[in-house]
Amino acid sequence: MTEVRSTEELPGRPLPRERHHTLFFLEVIRDFSPVFLDTEVDMGRVLAHRAAAAAGPEAVHYARTAYVLHAAGRVLARHPDANAAVQGGLLRPRIAHYPFVNGKLALDRTLNGRRVVLGTVLPGLQDSGLPEIQAHLDRVRSSDPATSAEFDGVRKLHGLPWSEGRRRFRHAARSLALRPHLTGTFSVTSLGHRAVDSFHSVGGTTTTFGVGRIVDRPVVRDGEITVAPVMRLSLTFDHRAIDGAEAADVLTEVKEALEGL
Repeated sequence: MTEVRSTEELPGRPLPRERHHTLFFLEVIRDFSPVFLDTEVDMGRVLAHRAAAAAGPEAVHYARTAYVLHAAGRVLARHPDANAAVQGGLLRPRIAHYPFVNGKLALDRTLNGRRVVLGTVLPGLQDSGLPEIQAHLDRVRSSDPATSAEFDGVRKLHGLPWSEGRRRFRHAARSLALRPHLTGTFSVTSLGHRAVDSFHSVGGTTTTFGVGRIVDRPVVRDGEITVAPVMRLSLTFDHRAIDGAEAADVLTEVKEALEGL
């Protein structure tokens, strides 16, 4: 018979270094005041464009997140208050508005044998085309996180003692000058490759888009019920920077951009 040990006898051990950056990040975003919205997007035109690109002479395979990054980059360029970052608490808060739109995409990667979340920042999305965005994603996804220059900063952070790594991360994340290059001016995260319809995440930015799976659902078109490929798209926004009305505008405009591709 197997002996059952009391949980009081189980010794703890240090958290793996590969998870240090996640804990540092979770501590920093405690300053945020998140509010959650969501909508449904008819992805028919996106899927048609994706299929045509894959079957074309160059056989480009676009990720769904590439379309969201492309649409959101242009929408946020029209909403400077949403393309901003807040620093400080209630005593002396400061806000920075950025003349560029940088998007961070969360990636599920394996580093030193451990499954972790890593982020890549795509700069200048207000002017970037879909091919340029997809090329960036392909380059990052095909690289080895253990050697890629893209994740050099994360690896250096893991090599530092806990207190020093925490201090450096907090300094960079709370700097209004450094933050858009570390976390972007907005974020996109996706769990749509699995059976996840919708979810909300705080990406360390004023707006974070959550991408769910695409499922055939009944919709009404021209007064008639039909079936369409529908994706749930969520938006988490920092209430310190913008209010619900503008956040609703941003989410609606991204939805319209995807449906009107």
